[in-house]
Amino acid sequence: VLASFELLLKADLSILCKVTEIKVDVLFIVFFPPFPQVFPSQDPLDRADFNAVEYINTLFPTEQSLANIDEVVNKIRLKIRRLDDNIRTVVRGQTNVGQDGRQALEEAQKAIQQLFGKIKDIKDKAEKSEQMVKDITRDIKQLDHAKRHLTTSITTLNHLHMLAGGVDSLEAMTRRRQYGEVANLLQGVVNVLEHFNKYMGIPQIRQLSERVKAAQNELGQQILADFEEAFPSQGTKVAWLDKIDRRYAWIKRQLVDYEEKYGRMFPQEWCMTERIAVEFCHVTRTELSKIMRTRAKEIEVKLLLFAIQRTTNFEGLLAKRFSGCTLGDGTVKKPEVPPPSTNPFLEDEAGTETDEIVIEKSDAEKPKKPKAPDNPFHGIVSKCFEPHLYVYIESQDKNLSELIDRFVADFKAQGPPKPNVDEGGAVLPSCADLFVYYKKCMVQCSQLSTGEPMIALTTIFQKYLREYAWKILSGNLPKTTSSSSGLTITSLLKEKEGSEVAKFTLEELCLICSILSTAEYCLATTQQVSFPLRHLSDDTQQQSLCCHEMLCCSL
Repeated sequence: VLASFELLLKADLSILCKVTEIKVDVLFIVFFPPFPQVFPSQDPLDRADFNAVEYINTLFPTEQSLANIDEVVNKIRLKIRRLDDNIRTVVRGQTNVGQDGRQALEEAQKAIQQLFGKIKDIKDKAEKSEQMVKDITRDIKQLDHAKRHLTTSITTLNHLHMLAGGVDSLEAMTRRRQYGEVANLLQGVVNVLEHFNKYMGIPQIRQLSERVKAAQNELGQQILADFEEAFPSQGTKVAWLDKIDRRYAWIKRQLVDYEEKYGRMFPQEWCMTERIAVEFCHVTRTELSKIMRTRAKEIEVKLLLFAIQRTTNFEGLLAKRFSGCTLGDGTVKKPEVPPPSTNPFLEDEAGTETDEIVIEKSDAEKPKKPKAPDNPFHGIVSKCFEPHLYVYIESQDKNLSELIDRFVADFKAQGPPKPNVDEGGAVLPSCADLFVYYKKCMVQCSQLSTGEPMIALTTIFQKYLREYAWKILSGNLPKTTSSSSGLTITSLLKEKEGSEVAKFTLEELCLICSILSTAEYCLATTQQVSFPLRHLSDDTQQQSLCCHEMLCCSL
């Protein structure tokens, strides 16, 4: 039965084999796998590796089970009879299957042949139709190409006309400096010129392109020249320190103009005018720092002091005009009131603050008059000059050196004090001149900076106090017979038992008294310098500014 069924299936697949050119056996295996795979069975008799001995041992595992052997044999015989009946029925039903299958196969083959014929006819008709359409549309395609080429030619000619006219107009407007019209025209000409990138091999197109580039270059140079003429620029010359007052004059004009035009547009609590001024100060400080680093060798003392003076004046003007509420910390420091002193360093140059600062001991319990607060804008611009104040320190070093030399020359020219004059034994005038100069230097340096430059200036003071003590005081003491090297102030102040007292003339005694008085004055004045220097210096510098020790050690 299975063999017949297999033959029937192979016959039915013969048509498919002709179409696909695949063997029948292959298709049969693909579409119809082995029977056990299609209808799996759990019966041990259907297994391919069936073993009768094992099967019998399974039915009769023990000797006692052999008592049921008749019953088992009867079941197997019944099963055999049922299988025989089923096979007989299937065989009888498939008696005429082979003849019917061959007839169906022939009919399928005829149908396929008819289908192939119809497909071939349709293919032939399609080829004829395609050829007919090509013949019909051949002329239309030629006309379409002609239309496309004609449209491209007209468009190119219009662009060429626009380009030629635009180049002429561009050159004319450039000569007349009509920059407003040139801006729009130049963009249009550049856009039109992009359409001719593939035609640059044509000499006329290349010439127009070169004219456009030349017009662009000429226009750029012309505009730059106009700007340079309208806003003359001399590089860093106008930004140098000698023109610094122009910066501040400009911002003053701008602030006045801003307040007139836009002052009412913003609430007063925004402090817009002050914010603009503060931003100007920050930008100015940055730019001045850059240019001074670049031209550090060109900075002179007079130029530096001029710039600092103009800057501090501007910062004072800002303090009068604004409150400083827009600054970072917003705090205002109040200066401490120094104790009363006769030190010339505490005297103000104008002489107007002496009555407010100096307080007598008898009036110590009276309420003190508060001083005006410090300038909140102090250093907002002038801070940039601090790295270059070494120029000022070097200048003061040179000036003090010349001053000491002048003192020495004057002492030699004028000689020691005369004994018959009331001023005999008085302080040498050069000493007062030296401390007056120190005072001016301190006041000036405090306006410039109260940081490291103040410490450097104190070191200069120490240096030239030592030179003054050596060249003017100790160097001019009279010599004695017991000491060929001359007297010293220390030896004069010590009394030695049993030593012979040196004898001096009246002129020498007068000179010694003047030198001792001068040394005592220098020592007292130096001790009084300590407080004003600490008062003028920054809080961070007060620890390192031990002026009492630095100056007193010189004496």
